[in-house]
Amino acid sequence: MEQHDRKKSDVIRWFLVFLAFGFVGWVYEVCIVWFEMHLGFENRGFLLGPCLPIYGVGGLLILVVTVKVRKHPILCFLVVCLFATSLELLASYLMEWWMGSFLWDYRNTGYGPTFEGRIALRSSLQFGLMGMAAVYVVYPLMNKVVEKVREKLPRCYLVMTLMLLATFLADLVYHLIHGSNAKW
Repeated sequence: MEQHDRKKSDVIRWFLVFLAFGFVGWVYEVCIVWFEMHLGFENRGFLLGPCLPIYGVGGLLILVVTVKVRKHPILCFLVVCLFATSLELLASYLMEWWMGSFLWDYRNTGYGPTFEGRIALRSSLQFGLMGMAAVYVVYPLMNKVVEKVREKLPRCYLVMTLMLLATFLADLVYHLIHGSNAKW
């Protein structure tokens, strides 16, 4: 494979990983609201589709920041906890600046000690466990599946990726134009 094709393939794979982590994060959040908070189904996040970009970005960044510590699971867990908690805190401030508020509040939730309701001990530990699953299970498995589909069904792979990209971008643009209360 030529270097240009390899780089294009890597960009596509990273985009698919971003969407996969965003989808897993969306499922996680929906399950928390439904089963833990007993509020029924609620589409979490600010997009209309089943993707939370913070989980997509966080998952990709966790893959990057854990490269040198993956051989040491305890250290990897601590790095993931610290990184994910820092990302959640930063995201809360950015959302508050951009939209006027952030989308969660850990105060009075039973999630243990919190900082301004933005981060909590329990969520940090849960993110650590999810990050470990992402590093050691989800990403390696997804890499294998993506590579097989790319090799065996290259046109399908490309069309599927373009459709996912178009859908994601349409959702993002629609939200940016119509704001956080946008409904299709």
